[in-house]
Amino acid sequence: MRALAVAAPSTARFHFHLRFVTPRASLGHCRASSSRRLQRSACHATTMGDETSTSVTTQSQEPAAVGAGSVKQQLSKLVISSLRTTVPEVDVEPMVEVCTGKFGDYQCNNAMGLWSRVKGSGTSFKNPNAIGQAIAKNLPPSDIIESMSVAGPGFVNIVLSNSWVAKRIQDMLVNGIKTWAPILPVKKAVLDFSSPNIAKEMHVGHLRSTIIGDTLARMFEFSNVEVLRRNHVGDWGTQFGMLIQYLFEKFPNWEEIGTQAIGDLQTFYKASKHRFDGDPEFKDRAQQAVVRLQGGEGRYRAAWNKICEISRNEFDLVYKRLNVVLEEKGESFYNPYIPQVLEKLDNKGLIKESEGARVIFIEGHQIPLIVVKRDGGFNYASTDLTALWYRLNVEKAEWIIYVTDVGQQQHFDMFFSAARMAGWLPDPKEKKFPKTNHVGFGLVLGSDGKRFRTRSTEVVRLVELLDEAKSRSKSELLQRLTENGKIVDWTEGELEMTSEAVGYGAVKYADLKNNRLTNYTFNFEQMLSDKGNTAVYLQYAHARICSIIRKSNKDVEELKMSSAISLDHPDERVLGLYLIRFAEVVEEACTNLLPNVLCEYLYNLSEMFTKFYTNCQVVGSPEETSRLLLCQATAVVMRQCFELLGITPVYKL
Repeated sequence: MRALAVAAPSTARFHFHLRFVTPRASLGHCRASSSRRLQRSACHATTMGDETSTSVTTQSQEPAAVGAGSVKQQLSKLVISSLRTTVPEVDVEPMVEVCTGKFGDYQCNNAMGLWSRVKGSGTSFKNPNAIGQAIAKNLPPSDIIESMSVAGPGFVNIVLSNSWVAKRIQDMLVNGIKTWAPILPVKKAVLDFSSPNIAKEMHVGHLRSTIIGDTLARMFEFSNVEVLRRNHVGDWGTQFGMLIQYLFEKFPNWEEIGTQAIGDLQTFYKASKHRFDGDPEFKDRAQQAVVRLQGGEGRYRAAWNKICEISRNEFDLVYKRLNVVLEEKGESFYNPYIPQVLEKLDNKGLIKESEGARVIFIEGHQIPLIVVKRDGGFNYASTDLTALWYRLNVEKAEWIIYVTDVGQQQHFDMFFSAARMAGWLPDPKEKKFPKTNHVGFGLVLGSDGKRFRTRSTEVVRLVELLDEAKSRSKSELLQRLTENGKIVDWTEGELEMTSEAVGYGAVKYADLKNNRLTNYTFNFEQMLSDKGNTAVYLQYAHARICSIIRKSNKDVEELKMSSAISLDHPDERVLGLYLIRFAEVVEEACTNLLPNVLCEYLYNLSEMFTKFYTNCQVVGSPEETSRLLLCQATAVVMRQCFELLGITPVYKL
């Protein structure tokens, strides 16, 4: 079992009219308000002493591969080549960032750092600006770059070629958005997420792990990484002795009546726990049941399998609603491997005896990592170390990512340290693979600022929460359609699909748009609003673009093959530049394991489209064809963002 974290409801109304239809080739999107920005560097065009701003024009150009990684990755390759020529004696990574100013689209910021390393060493460079000038001069010819200028202490401002940007967008439309997949440094990763306990209901506490983990998995998969989606369920341990013994005593003929004997698993669990806590003799029998289960006795194994089966069926109700796919490899899977893994650690001299337990002492931690309890039983740490060993040595994963609440940070710090002590993992400072990360997240809170619970103080069940989101969404949709007289145009199937897409998507986006490390307040009214940074607003924006394209009565599938995009208007260029940033945004979200980066990009993209559509007439203009293709490109990118966030888009207003 792994992640937990929780939050609270409130009533809500939202105003929109969205219609779900089967996806087509022609698509679109619109509107937004405040212009929030993703992380960027400011462009510089200053004069400091003899550090003069200089314009540099590229030489005769040879075509660059339009689809080879993100724009930042392609520019970084050019910068690497320049750095090798400029300072061949210095090993340095390229520093390329997006620019926010009017002097460039991207910026190389290597000069100041290089100056601190080469000054006083007999270098011919007199200051950082001179290094910047050399970097700009030594950049290989490329049709990516229109021009460059060097400003201040060596900032190299890069302006992209309009024709290259337009071609990159058009190539994406022709060849598909997968051509914009970023290039990540790994081929195989494990995403360990969701991970509820068998025999316990999934509740809002598991929502964040499941949603965040699924989005990270989707982004890695889009980036051509093989992802092993692991559900590390808690399906082994002392609680099963309690459950099995209670089943045997309460229903001696349980095999004949099957699932009916257990009924509601939550009620069954509570009843067995009450008996376990209040009856010492039953507790002894339950503990013996654990021994017999772990010894492999058929009757006990059969009961265990039945309990696990009932739990999985309950979990699947949640995963189906969220459209999340997982492969279960629970604690029981790794149990047979534990002795040999502990033997390997013991042979390395890492395991010590301490107060009757077997432990690993971790530098910097006052308490040791217990791997064998006093009673000889295994625990969370022994299972996790074994799972990590298996993932590294059998599954050959290069990056293992665990998505749980921040409260488990110390545990992961300690067992990652133990793995490094064993030589399984490199020092993090070396920035080498394989590596591990704990993706921590904060709590889901109620309107009272406390952990999200029902009035009976029990944690909210996740199935009930998701069903309520769908129900509220459908209620608002029905009211809207009835009021405007369009209810007759909708089938019950369309209503159901739209309600699910909007309701479930609203819950997901409300979680994902926040930095995962922070707590967030669960509020139906806010998440189902069609104003501001919400999934409903973004669905509306996407549907509006689709409407623009449909009303043109043009076949964008034919247009993208026969016509060209131009970016002559300033707002066309701004939109085009932001579209081609998609790959590096996904790369950043993957590298830093932060889904909110993608949410922010999606929301900003809708704002930029609104400005473009406001200032650039599409249908009926001389530039109609080009602008329809920009609409189409925006819709395609929006849909891919929705896909990565696990949200189903709607297509009609």
